[in-house]
Amino acid sequence: MKAIVWTKYGSADGLQLREVTRPVPKDNEVLIKVHAATVNTPDTEFRRLKLPLLYRIPLRLYMGFRRPTRITVLGTEFAGEIVSAGKDVTRYEPGDQLFGYTGLGMGTYAEYICLTEKPSALASVYAEKPANLTYDEAAAVPFGGLEALHALRRADIQRGQKVLIVGAGGTIGTYSVQLAKHYGAEVTGVDSGGKLDMLRSIGADQVIDYAQEDFTKSGQTYDVIFDTIGKSPFSGSLRSLNENGTYLNGNPGLFGGLRRRLTPKGGSKRVLVWSGGYTVKNLLAVKDLVEAGTLKPVIDRRYSFEQIPEAHRYVDTGQKKGNVVITVEHDSQT
Repeated sequence: MKAIVWTKYGSADGLQLREVTRPVPKDNEVLIKVHAATVNTPDTEFRRLKLPLLYRIPLRLYMGFRRPTRITVLGTEFAGEIVSAGKDVTRYEPGDQLFGYTGLGMGTYAEYICLTEKPSALASVYAEKPANLTYDEAAAVPFGGLEALHALRRADIQRGQKVLIVGAGGTIGTYSVQLAKHYGAEVTGVDSGGKLDMLRSIGADQVIDYAQEDFTKSGQTYDVIFDTIGKSPFSGSLRSLNENGTYLNGNPGLFGGLRRRLTPKGGSKRVLVWSGGYTVKNLLAVKDLVEAGTLKPVIDRRYSFEQIPEAHRYVDTGQKKGNVVITVEHDSQT
């Protein structure tokens, strides 16, 4: 089968199209024919290993210190169909159409992937894909949908509250805008100027071009601030919260936990950092929202399987609106 093999840390030149052995499912696994995958910012960060030192060293030890050896195929989102199932699999059968997220297990830049029936320690979760989406559309749902759902549930948004989302035009942000509107909030989206029209089209009430305006200096205050990319000034964000407001950091980096501990005790403002949420139960909740028409994937560009390195280069520019999808075309013999 074809796969895009990750041969080195750094540029997208290290992603190479190769023929590899097709996996064989174990007794507790399903073999999935991948019809679509995605390229998101976390994929490019892993490729470059552009991560805080706290994460970079353990990940090198896990994936390979000098070059990737344990994990050689990137990609974390997929949509596809089951080709075969091991004898101990009871929930799924050949022909079932799935979508999911493989977490640190990665591996979706391949024509086929094997996954265990039950979620693994590497946060691999999947379920039957939404009936109203194509494979391309469904592949763009799990990561952003799960992150947005889990974070905004923790924020406990009430109808009429003012919610500001930093990085609103990205994978997590576009779902967060739609979900906050579903909860009845007044939503302000912060991102680059080229994404503002798209944000209005998915429901943002106000938009801010971060290159033109610093929301922390505008005098406006919010009930919830959700930073999906970890780029907002921490102290300024706290000043921009109303009393009893909540600040969520979806990408806390090296100092996120420390800042939370240093937040003055006894105050009315909450500081929450990323805490996962990758469960089948949550994925099914996202699926329900998609099938109800509440959440819709925003797809910026589509690339062929062979163009995955080019897709990575585009995501590296930071101009991606929502999601970049990879369409996997299979030969009739495979």
